[in-house]
Amino acid sequence: MGVRIALVTCATLPDLDPDDRLLLEPLRARGIEPVAVTWDDADVDWASFDVAVIRSTWDYTPRRGEFVTWARSVPRLANPADLVEWNTDKRYLRDLAAAGIPVVPTSWLAPGDAVVLPPIRRVVVKPSVGAGSRDAAAFAMHDAHDQALATEHAARLLAAGNVVMVQPYLDAIDVRGETALLFLGGQFSHSVLKQAMLGGRRDLVDGLYYEETIARSEPTAAEMELAERALASIPGGPERVVYARVDLVPDESGHPVVLELELTEPSLFLSYAEGAAERFARVIAGLARK
Repeated sequence: MGVRIALVTCATLPDLDPDDRLLLEPLRARGIEPVAVTWDDADVDWASFDVAVIRSTWDYTPRRGEFVTWARSVPRLANPADLVEWNTDKRYLRDLAAAGIPVVPTSWLAPGDAVVLPPIRRVVVKPSVGAGSRDAAAFAMHDAHDQALATEHAARLLAAGNVVMVQPYLDAIDVRGETALLFLGGQFSHSVLKQAMLGGRRDLVDGLYYEETIARSEPTAAEMELAERALASIPGGPERVVYARVDLVPDESGHPVVLELELTEPSLFLSYAEGAAERFARVIAGLARK
């Protein structure tokens, strides 16, 4: 039997996200059979694959416990299951901060807590378990109506059993945007600039994520340094991850801070960099043949 790779997706995207489909031909060219597989399909024999690579599993957030249990059941998973568990709850940002990594300042509310929001101009309220910016919203705290909406939003998330994150809205993101640095096989591959997403009317795509405005970018030296520091803080070391995305935003002084360290199911924006799909295919092929 030849080498088989599971590219793991969700039932809403059974044929993969278009960006991930760019991997199919480069993998086949390397003698690899790529198979799109839904993570919660009970009929899948995960042991029949040389490696399973998590990709567009964007429906897991309401069932995180089930998703983590599934990840632990897969014989060979990229990225490893213990990192999936750590990374699918954004409370990992507390670990990054404790390691000296500058992150977006965050306060936390747990179910049962009173909703007390900081007296700052604008806040972002979102659940600690989330993907695709679902249930994330920005509010202007100088406006009484928005204050009430923010409180209601936090209370609704808490009532549903979520841990809630409260962060300042960093205004520089409206000018600079959000920089995503992509690492494949431990090496920097490319970066993109994402336009601010929490303003105006937005519609969910397939009920999974909000569409983003993306452009190719080149990271600054400060962004690259911070991204590498964030990767170095991964439990067990950065060599454990096959892919990673570090999302950075500028703080009030213009210095980059970590918004997210994405190790589970990030969009990799392969179409925005020449050769990126081939680079990732090479990494996956190397892993499968070890």
